[in-house]
Amino acid sequence: MSDSQQEQDEFYTRLKTELDKVETFPGNFTYKFIIPTENKKIAEIQRIFDDARPQIQMRESKNAKYTSITVVIFVLDADQVIHFYKEVGKVDGVIML
Repeated sequence: MSDSQQEQDEFYTRLKTELDKVETFPGNFTYKFIIPTENKKIAEIQRIFDDARPQIQMRESKNAKYTSITVVIFVLDADQVIHFYKEVGKVDGVIML
């Protein structure tokens, strides 16, 4: 396993621990992302959440260079939250907040 893969695994393990401490599952969870304003990238993120019946809000920056995306979905547990973070992390240029 590469160092970066190990660091990523450790990050998600810590995230799961923190989510279990501060969130109540099952329940709604809010994701926030910032991406370069490109229709293809926006569509990729929307597709990731298609089966989760998302509530999605988008807002472009003043100069329209970036778009912020807020996604609210109903999740069963921290593992499901992390699953979606990992999927969105595959989209190039995404900043996860």
